[in-house]
Amino acid sequence: MRRFCLAVLALIAVVVPLAVPRGVSAQQNDDLYDKAKVEGHLTIYAGGPTAPWEAAAARFKTRYPGIEVAVTGGFSNVLDTSINKQLHDGKMDVDIAFLQTVADFVDWKRAGVLLPFRPDAFALIDNGFKDADAAYVGVEVNVMPYAYNATLVKPEDVPKSALDFLKSEWRGKLVAAYPADDDATLYVFDSIVKKYGWSYMDRYMANQPKFIQGHLPEQRSVSSGATPVTLDSIVSITLGEQADGKPIRSAFSAIDPIPIWALTGAIFQGSPHPNAAKLFLNYFLSPDEQSRLGTWSVRSDVPPPAGLKPLSAYHVVNSYRDFLSDRAAIAALRKRYEQYTGPVVNTGGVR
Repeated sequence: MRRFCLAVLALIAVVVPLAVPRGVSAQQNDDLYDKAKVEGHLTIYAGGPTAPWEAAAARFKTRYPGIEVAVTGGFSNVLDTSINKQLHDGKMDVDIAFLQTVADFVDWKRAGVLLPFRPDAFALIDNGFKDADAAYVGVEVNVMPYAYNATLVKPEDVPKSALDFLKSEWRGKLVAAYPADDDATLYVFDSIVKKYGWSYMDRYMANQPKFIQGHLPEQRSVSSGATPVTLDSIVSITLGEQADGKPIRSAFSAIDPIPIWALTGAIFQGSPHPNAAKLFLNYFLSPDEQSRLGTWSVRSDVPPPAGLKPLSAYHVVNSYRDFLSDRAAIAALRKRYEQYTGPVVNTGGVR
């Protein structure tokens, strides 16, 4: 698995943006706004929790009045099915999509159904998080450390590596999303199995973990104490739970690589409101919006959330796009993990 080059990340963290006249992007956005107001509408499909996207859409509408925004949230592997049907039927409802299923964007680019657009922030985004031809671009970096309930787990018992989740003390107290259903969780388990072998899964399953569809209910299970530890949390959800006063905390392993991936966005050829979509992508990648994410920005000039370090300070692995792009291998992996967990039986939520 290809690892993030920490030396390159360190360089990116301090790089000075190229000097661009301030009026250039402002003029581009003014032009886009004039055209977007004529379109008058924008339809966004967003994978993951819906509420943050609705909040961003509300801020966008305040900044650019006259453009109504509709947000459809849900599981990425459900939204992409709807998009594929629209593409097949030749009638697009969605203008822009932000999904976890990055391999979809690779396929859509190959099929020529994406509208290339180079947002203002494009030069500040690491190559690992964007398409070289600007067909799609990452909009936020998701980091997947462990998570635990701080009222139930003593500091000395916080897991430090994947092997710690095999201890008998965690029997019946583990939770994870379904790896056969969730791409990000599949990526997490794959990084573990690549290091420790498939026998790891046999030992993990012997500890009687609980599986939930989606990371939001998974991490709420940790917050509530129903299942006090997980090995595949998403930091932005953890921080959101913390902001609500919940006792969930992240634990970053220095032993095992921490999987990271970019939530990816793209505009579709034939979308009803392409200029509004371009304007929103510029807006969402602006420094102000990127600083609101509650996770790491894809921009090199936006610092991490308070209390967290730059990505270069962590032991990470960033091969999510390559991992998911081998469709045949991924299909085989899903089947193998489903043999461990069984099919999805408890549908979670993404609100």
